[in-house]
Amino acid sequence: MHFNLKEIISSSLILFSVIDILGSIPIIIDLRKKNGNIHAEQATLVSGAIMIGFFFAGKFILHLLGVDTNSFAVAGALIIFLIGLEMTLGRNIFKAEEIQSGTHSIVPLAFPVIAGAGTMTTLISLKSQFEEENIIISILINLIFIYLVLRSSVWIEKKLGNVGTQILRKVFGVILIAIAIKIIKTRLF
Repeated sequence: MHFNLKEIISSSLILFSVIDILGSIPIIIDLRKKNGNIHAEQATLVSGAIMIGFFFAGKFILHLLGVDTNSFAVAGALIIFLIGLEMTLGRNIFKAEEIQSGTHSIVPLAFPVIAGAGTMTTLISLKSQFEEENIIISILINLIFIYLVLRSSVWIEKKLGNVGTQILRKVFGVILIAIAIKIIKTRLF
């Protein structure tokens, strides 16, 4: 094993910016309002399992299914686009009654918000730049941060207040739409 602090920091920061858990705070608050509770442990563990599983088997799985990484990224971008529309317009696209009790921490939170197509394609590209053990450590560092944000979502919402939450929700909704369009544009054109 070859641990390299520079690689760990670099890959951690790249993953942190792609996962963007701080930017997902309005989504987390919105999901908690719709469904009652966010299971931070469950969402973190499932996100971690998805990231690590895709890190080791992602290219093989996509190849086996006949799906290229561009198509996978566009599909994830479409889901992010719909979430952004929901936040911006105040309309429900993902209906709460269709989600089984407890699974809202997995869909859409663990996947595709935290461990979505952007995260997965980033993991594949990181694999070509850094040592595997350093990337695994950076995944674990990000999972700790994700857990802390999910656990403190009630506290964050109280600090923001209702008006602050609504403003943040609209702003990040537009940002999510822009991110989705950028992903689609870069993958298709």
